[in-house]
Amino acid sequence: MESSLLRYLLRPALMPLLLALCLLALPGRASHIRAGDIQAKPDTTPARNPLRIFFKMVTYTDSNSPADTPSQQSSNEATIFFGDGTSLVAVRLPPVQLANNVRRSVYYFEHTYNAAGLYVVSHIGELRATGIRNVPQSENRSFYIHTQVNINPIIGINHSPELNAPAVDRAASGQVYLHNPAASDADGDSLVYRLRVCQYEPRTVASIVSTDNTPRPVDIPGYTFPNVSSGGNQVPYSGPPVSGNGPSILEMDVRTGQMVWNAPNLTGDYNVAFVVEEWRRDAFGGRRKIGEVVRDMQITVFASSNRRPVITVPRDTCVVAGTTITRTVTATDPDDNLLRLSAYGGMLPAPASFQQIVNIAGRAVGRFSWATSCADVASDPQLVVFKVEDVPASGQTLIDERPWRITVVGPPPTGLRAVAAGTAATLTWDRYVCQNATRILIYRKENQSGWSPGSCEAGIPASAGYTLVGEVAANLQTYTDTNGGRGLERGKTYCYRIYAEFPRPAGGASIASQEACVPFDGRAMLFTNVTVERTDAATGQIGVRWTAPAPAANFAAPLGYRLYRAEDQGSNYTLVRTATSLTDTTHTDTNLNTRDRAYTYRLEFFRATPEVVEPAGPASSVRLTATPNPGVVPTIGVTWAYNVPWNNSGNVTRVYRKNPGSATFTLISSTAAGTRTEGSYLDNDPALRLNQTYCYYVETVGRYDSPRQPQNLVNRSQELCVLLAPRPCRPVLSLQGPDCDRLAELARQFPSPLPRPLTFTNNLSWTLSNQPAGCSPDIVEYRVLYSPVCDSAAFQEIGRVPGSSTTTTFTFAHTNLTSAAGCYRILAVDGQGTSAASNIVTSDNCRIFVLPNVFSPNNDQQNDTFRPIFASPVTQVNVKIFNRWGARVYEGKASQDLRLWDGGGTGTPDSGGRDSGAKATAGTYYYLVEVEFADQARTRQTFKGWVEVISR
Repeated sequence: MESSLLRYLLRPALMPLLLALCLLALPGRASHIRAGDIQAKPDTTPARNPLRIFFKMVTYTDSNSPADTPSQQSSNEATIFFGDGTSLVAVRLPPVQLANNVRRSVYYFEHTYNAAGLYVVSHIGELRATGIRNVPQSENRSFYIHTQVNINPIIGINHSPELNAPAVDRAASGQVYLHNPAASDADGDSLVYRLRVCQYEPRTVASIVSTDNTPRPVDIPGYTFPNVSSGGNQVPYSGPPVSGNGPSILEMDVRTGQMVWNAPNLTGDYNVAFVVEEWRRDAFGGRRKIGEVVRDMQITVFASSNRRPVITVPRDTCVVAGTTITRTVTATDPDDNLLRLSAYGGMLPAPASFQQIVNIAGRAVGRFSWATSCADVASDPQLVVFKVEDVPASGQTLIDERPWRITVVGPPPTGLRAVAAGTAATLTWDRYVCQNATRILIYRKENQSGWSPGSCEAGIPASAGYTLVGEVAANLQTYTDTNGGRGLERGKTYCYRIYAEFPRPAGGASIASQEACVPFDGRAMLFTNVTVERTDAATGQIGVRWTAPAPAANFAAPLGYRLYRAEDQGSNYTLVRTATSLTDTTHTDTNLNTRDRAYTYRLEFFRATPEVVEPAGPASSVRLTATPNPGVVPTIGVTWAYNVPWNNSGNVTRVYRKNPGSATFTLISSTAAGTRTEGSYLDNDPALRLNQTYCYYVETVGRYDSPRQPQNLVNRSQELCVLLAPRPCRPVLSLQGPDCDRLAELARQFPSPLPRPLTFTNNLSWTLSNQPAGCSPDIVEYRVLYSPVCDSAAFQEIGRVPGSSTTTTFTFAHTNLTSAAGCYRILAVDGQGTSAASNIVTSDNCRIFVLPNVFSPNNDQQNDTFRPIFASPVTQVNVKIFNRWGARVYEGKASQDLRLWDGGGTGTPDSGGRDSGAKATAGTYYYLVEVEFADQARTRQTFKGWVEVISR
């Protein structure tokens, strides 16, 4: 009968239950895991499987513990949960005995996932030690660590951060405790360090394995950080952080990972956890978190008369790739104990090395040496942690440790040369030594800069005055600068520097090259005048003048000038005149509306066949505006603006006024100054009278910056008359555009209640302010102006609303819009035709893009293509499709009706997203859809997810 019962209990289906009952019957056994972490790396074998991941788990346990691994397994085993509903019992390598009764165990294991995704790989140790001061009921709380594995074809190969330094878990009461994991990342991702609350799994390992193999850790109830539980005060410490007079602190540097507890007080065991986050740069220079590793560790505080040693490390530094950096570290001990030095970092033990070269009582010296290479170049510094341990005659050892950060930059490109080739400059340079660089960036400025890069300064700062003009692949050695096809100007000297950029995610750049300059002989043509010679709405006249290029004998025929004109300061130029004589350098432009508009000119000098074009300009006429300011003391504010290649700043502007009843203008100021783009003058003559009309014009005086170029350039504005009467009061405008949150909510409903096509309404409302002071509220009408592109020159009138002395709030609805984006303003117009403009308000399109999770490309005219369920207006959409193995199966652009993919394979897609390749088989696919919305900022957003392809 006993035999039958035993056979029944040993049935496989009942084993988990029997195991759990046995665990409950055992006395409280603890794993005594003092610290641990899990690290992951992808499959990089020749037959690489992107879903196959290799793991390494390191634990630090108490050597005196009867069981240093989970109690339900042998002392050589540990259960690993892979985050996909599976688990594995891993077997450790032979453990290594460290100082302070600490044993280091290493477990190697691997796992192949079924699909891409973000997985949390974890380990649970049962149970924690009894009596941990900052963990209530610690004997009933498990030990929990994890790492995140991010399998994503968009991210590509990714290693988790590697924690190179072991966990030192002994601290002396009343002395500073330090720990640094000396983390590194094989991909060059940025690492961020944060303290966190220790966690545990309320269930047993056996129950998790027997159910869903999915741990659900929670924060330990009542957990407090060690400095709170231990109490006490800070002791003197040079930092960082520098000690203060307050209570004990526990801090972790977010950049270096240096954890400082200043200072433990009560003796006993404490647990603390921290996370090392992994952040990857994207193509636009931003960063996003892609993974993390959690280390949980136990710190035993003991009383000791031994005093902590002190280590001195080099200052953070920089080194040029390809050179060897060698530095020494020193350590001293106040008790004259012997000392042990060590160093940890991603470059150790190779290609870098560290060796203790002096070891005498109370003093030690170590030498660090690293032969850097191009592969070490990175935007972020690499971290080395130096540690010193004392060796007292008896008792526990104490440590000091400090991080050292080394930034590796690329060597400068060499042999840069620049020669003139017509109106272009041809640059050449030596083959760049770092062939892992991705591109060479080319920068240019006029004349020598006087700037030279520092000994380890990467890139070119904006303060150096250079402008980026081009780029080439890093394996190329030449570039031709055509100034965007416009050609470089003769008579100027252009100087160039180049530097190399390195691939992301590590990134990084080189030092800039030496400067190479090239002069262009001769003298380019230059505008000298764009002056208003007659003010009229129909027969206005502007005089345009320029200098001839030189030397004239060197220009082959055919040659001449082409003069172009645009209204105001716009970019839509029309050809005004073509001249074929070098001495024909003046033009009188007639039949213009110089009363209401400014005009801008652009000039081309063309020569020879094939034609070479040299541009000049733009150069605009001076545009004058005047603002009457009625009040106790009437004034008129006069302002003017221009866009010219010469410099009007630093010179006087002459202001002329014609009084009522007079036929001539009189100079009223020759001291008004302007800037490079504008000027102003306040006419506060006591003779000014209300309800009188005054007329003005100004003459600007300018010069080119080089004394060899034209000086004393006088240009006149249009004549402008203004009635010194109260101006209309300004409207204050507000706008109610689409309710994006509500639209997003409706868009996600199925079936969507939104009509197709969807149109928008922008509701405007405004009131009349009492500004400017003394303004008139007598408004005849309000004119509603609209610009779909928010260009001040593109506002168009779309409606009028009558003024009213009894209405305080006015409204206008702009309806039936296919795009809600645009800008509005209101003009309040009085009986004199004078207007006052409101503020500009902006409406924007929403950014909504809702994609389905299923479609069936079976040509039944129903749900045949992968396309958004709802989308706000967009300008372009790019799509990439990946299969479950991470291989790209499709890439293309969306059609105008936003068809993204019809299930085709790797053939060439047409504009509608169709593909001539084989149809995708049924299954799950992953998409990366890059959308540029038609909002004002042209926001780019990436949508990632999965879609199920079905056939029916």
